[in-house]
Amino acid sequence: MTLSARPASLVSRPVMFWFGVALTCAGVGQHVWMFVDSASMGFHMAMMGMSGVMWAAMAAIVVGVVVSGFAVTRTSAATLPAVPDGAHPAHRRRLIGVLSFALLVDQMKPATLAFIQPGMRAEFQLSAAEISWLPTVALSGTVLGSLVGGRSADRIGRRATILIASLLFLGTTVCGAMPTYSGILVMCALMGMAAGGMLPVVYALMTESLPPGRRAAIMVLQAGLTTTGGYMAAAGLAAVLIPLTGWRVLWFAQLPLVLILIALNRWIPESAAFTAQRARPGHVPASALFRRPQTAKTLVVSGYALAWGLVYWGFITFLPSQLEASAEGGMSAATLLFLSSLLSIPTCAVAAWLYMRWSAKGTMVVYAALTVVALLVLAAVGTDGSRVVLLTAVILLFAGTAGVIALIGPYTAEIFPLAIRGTAGGWAAAVGKSGGAFGPPLIALVLSAPGGIRTAALLVAMPMTVAGIAVAVRGNDPRTAGESPATPSGRAVACPASRRP
Repeated sequence: MTLSARPASLVSRPVMFWFGVALTCAGVGQHVWMFVDSASMGFHMAMMGMSGVMWAAMAAIVVGVVVSGFAVTRTSAATLPAVPDGAHPAHRRRLIGVLSFALLVDQMKPATLAFIQPGMRAEFQLSAAEISWLPTVALSGTVLGSLVGGRSADRIGRRATILIASLLFLGTTVCGAMPTYSGILVMCALMGMAAGGMLPVVYALMTESLPPGRRAAIMVLQAGLTTTGGYMAAAGLAAVLIPLTGWRVLWFAQLPLVLILIALNRWIPESAAFTAQRARPGHVPASALFRRPQTAKTLVVSGYALAWGLVYWGFITFLPSQLEASAEGGMSAATLLFLSSLLSIPTCAVAAWLYMRWSAKGTMVVYAALTVVALLVLAAVGTDGSRVVLLTAVILLFAGTAGVIALIGPYTAEIFPLAIRGTAGGWAAAVGKSGGAFGPPLIALVLSAPGGIRTAALLVAMPMTVAGIAVAVRGNDPRTAGESPATPSGRAVACPASRRP
């Protein structure tokens, strides 16, 4: 395939794009100033009301995001030139670094919710039922964002979708200055949409921009370590800043990171595979996911993602409180969260090695089995077992679920064809996060019934068992079956040096 030597910029209207960014920053800056000005009130802004200045700043943010998004969308709607093969390895390393940073910022957003809830509940005087709407709304936003973002990646481009998600990140940092709880919920829903939309797109771009070989290992490590890093970064900011200025500052503290991400957009090229695909007339509808020969793949990936969502968002959500309520367990929520973060590092390293050296679907089956074993141990001993047994089961549970979430995104990106790769990744992410919508109330209902945590552990072990068996029987293995042509010709595409918009 003969490709042009110099790729045109994705954003052909740079003045419009940067004007929109500047306008958005001006609106956000006004909200930052209002937050700083509330220092005399202990940074409590509850029920202050929306002033005229605040409404004007919100209007500037909306207009700015729309203007910048229009510049990106209009450019990517045109036929894009392809980028040359065989770029220098330094360009690929730079792409990996930038996309890893994007995922880090992406993961910090939902992780922050865990640390702002106590302060928010006290300031707005919310009940437990009322504060529960915060994660529900945010996770619902990620479900919608994953579906829209994945489809957007296949229609307007991988890079364009990442930029639009970054713009939404920028605008929704004003969540820290909202004077009403309803306003916070709206901002968190939009933030969730941006977070959900970026995740599957990054995996699609990585799959199409890195050569085969170590690509899978890099993606699995990237998925696991950025999840861990996002949580640790949010936890670190919370530990340092909340005692000084309260919970609201956590949103504004992420503003510099979002600005850096937008500034780094020049180092995110469009995928050559997408460019070549986009040049051909017509498009593959999203419904192709549920048509042969993709039906079995979609069902397998959906089952695996849903099983993880039920375990993570449902069972693990209640595990700290269940163990703390047990005199025998004697384990705090802080200990569990620390273990989950710490164990993600070696767990993901092992998963990446197995995925690359052994078998993709085999590795997924192993981590599903590890999760099931841990759940069955908890189902057998409950919280009344010995401390050693409980600790071992919890370690296995976190190790298994960390591996599952590190594997599902890269695996989905590799086994689906180029034309619906983003759509498939978005669907898998949405199915997994949907566990946050119905998992907690389902597990709460089970915990109130006879058997408690033992019944809940057995309940969530069943879909994970079915998911592991489905992967073993019907799963595809891109490492051995050639399921992952990175380009229409089957060759991997290297990342070129990019130009600013």
